[in-house]
Amino acid sequence: MAAAVAADDKWAVEGWGGPGIHSESGGFTYDLCRRNAALTAGPDAVAAAPKAVKTGTTICGCLFDGGVVLGADTRATGGDIVFDKNCMKIHYIAPNIYCCGAGTAADCDQVTRNMESQLELHRLNTNRESRVITVLTLLKQMLFRYQGHVGAALIIGGYDVNGPHLHSVAPHGSSDTLPYATMGSGSLAAMSIFESEFKEGMSEEQAKQLVAKAIRAGIFNDLGSGSNVDLCVMKKGKTDYLRGYEHPVKRAYRREKGFSFPPGTTAVLSETVTVLKQSGITLTVEEGDHMET
Repeated sequence: MAAAVAADDKWAVEGWGGPGIHSESGGFTYDLCRRNAALTAGPDAVAAAPKAVKTGTTICGCLFDGGVVLGADTRATGGDIVFDKNCMKIHYIAPNIYCCGAGTAADCDQVTRNMESQLELHRLNTNRESRVITVLTLLKQMLFRYQGHVGAALIIGGYDVNGPHLHSVAPHGSSDTLPYATMGSGSLAAMSIFESEFKEGMSEEQAKQLVAKAIRAGIFNDLGSGSNVDLCVMKKGKTDYLRGYEHPVKRAYRREKGFSFPPGTTAVLSETVTVLKQSGITLTVEEGDHMET
């Protein structure tokens, strides 16, 4: 620990920054990266570097004649543990725009909520429907600022005055505009479906079946993807969020009677009873006092 303190003093003198340093311009700061590298390297290392956590998701989307379809699986993982079997990965951005998120769940949630808030304010100021290119530009600028350290890989779909749109945005801010797109750890399996079966001018039903098939390919071929298939269909003046569109991985067996464990199945090692005595409490607000919310 003494070595760490001495090292911190040295770096503070050299202007490398120390604990609690924040960027004056706002946002994240990475002044401690070199310090952390020195602390975790060499024979005098005082700490172990944390390991990267692998995430798993399959998201995709495609255009059809008159609209766009987005799709996602519903498995949320942390390492090798399934944390949520019915996670919502298709996020609301605007009434006519939705976004699929892959990567770190917290980053995807906060980034999409940020975009939702900004577009809502923009609609109130302009009294116009949001455009897909607006949220694409905002997302690209935001993610590029953090150089990929915000783990949000996104597929944006929407329908505005210029028709249907589909864009994919990588965590470092680059984007693609294509008639179909896939992202996440199951993206290669999903892309194989689009590469072999996508065609121009599909109907809405054909597009929904194709996107669902691509998500199923990710569910069955990627350990980080699983559970159900969610779809979102956006057309002129109408958006349908199809939660639980398909359940391709149903639980094979459930005991009809459930499970009943009689008392004593688990041994009680110790028992303590604390008697709580209720007493009357009187709250008095004197003149001039104010309650804060």
